[in-house]
Amino acid sequence: MKFLQRIGALTFAFLATVGRISRFTATAFSHAVRPPFYPRIIGQQMIEIGFFSLPVVGLTAVFAGMVLALQSFTGFSRFNAEGAVANVVVISITRELGPVLAGLMVSGRIGASMAAEIGTMRVTEQVDALTTLSTNPFKYLVVPRLIAGLAMLPLLVFVADIIGVLGGYLVSVFSLGFNAANYLQSTFDFMEPLDVVSGLVKAAVFGMIIVIMGCYHGYHSQGGAQGVGKATTNAVVSSSILILFFDFFLTGIFFATDG
Repeated sequence: MKFLQRIGALTFAFLATVGRISRFTATAFSHAVRPPFYPRIIGQQMIEIGFFSLPVVGLTAVFAGMVLALQSFTGFSRFNAEGAVANVVVISITRELGPVLAGLMVSGRIGASMAAEIGTMRVTEQVDALTTLSTNPFKYLVVPRLIAGLAMLPLLVFVADIIGVLGGYLVSVFSLGFNAANYLQSTFDFMEPLDVVSGLVKAAVFGMIIVIMGCYHGYHSQGGAQGVGKATTNAVVSSSILILFFDFFLTGIFFATDG
């Protein structure tokens, strides 16, 4: 009976957490479509999320494309299908690796930063001070980050797609001996608009997840510095797990009947 009680307690705790996060998300979106807005803060968050994340996302994408080209060539050479390397690189980068790797990198960088910043404001009572000054904390802290995340993650992923395909191209042409013109022609012939669009849609969803998890855990942190550290860890772990979960879910929606 104690074992069953433990399972029940964990189940109720999980459902309660899901409910709180859902309510937090609904509140954030409801404030996002109603004035007042803070365009200066939104612009700052766009720069922080987009521009300053570009180096790590770009490096991740280019090396992912290079490794993918090498691994594909090694595998396909076993049954004389080396010509499919370009096809595999472009479809893997645009559909999966671009949005997922960008989401995970931004989660580790931005999600942790948001949780730490808002968590510190919470434990030092700066969030309560905003309420005292008649400033809605959701409007000031959460909504600008949410708008910036939804806007900048697709742009980051679009750049990551280009850089990742470029990485595969460089390895294939200068290391594996592919003809440059044929490689590019094969890439453009095989790539379909849905491949790119699906990755950009995933990126927008991942951006929402990163921001919501970072803000939620920071907003509800407590217990001083230790609580802020715990909130930061929870934000990165939860957003990474949700990114992988929604990646599977969205892939099923876009490509369940593909082919």
